[in-house]
Amino acid sequence: MTPSRNDVVTIPCPVCATPFPAVGKRRYCGDGCRVAAHRRRHRADPVAEVLPAPSGPRRDVTVYACDSCGARMLGQQRCEDCRTFMRRVGVGGTCPECLEPISVEELLNP
Repeated sequence: MTPSRNDVVTIPCPVCATPFPAVGKRRYCGDGCRVAAHRRRHRADPVAEVLPAPSGPRRDVTVYACDSCGARMLGQQRCEDCRTFMRRVGVGGTCPECLEPISVEELLNP
């Protein structure tokens, strides 16, 4: 509760919480806190960028690699040789030269 402005009391600054004497209509301990409070009230909120959801499943264009045997598959999460689940390498396709699955990240950063 804010005390009456006619009383001689100290009130805490709403910005830095330091007590100061209530004189007149002062609400803040100084100009620095007054400006900081104004900036907090009037700052522009950052606009969240909304990305569109993928239109379909990405599993068909995802490259997976087996940690046990090193096999790579396009669109299959389970290794045919080891019968274990493979880790996701990234979105990609087959290499036009060697026909091996390769991710876009590997093409851009060799």
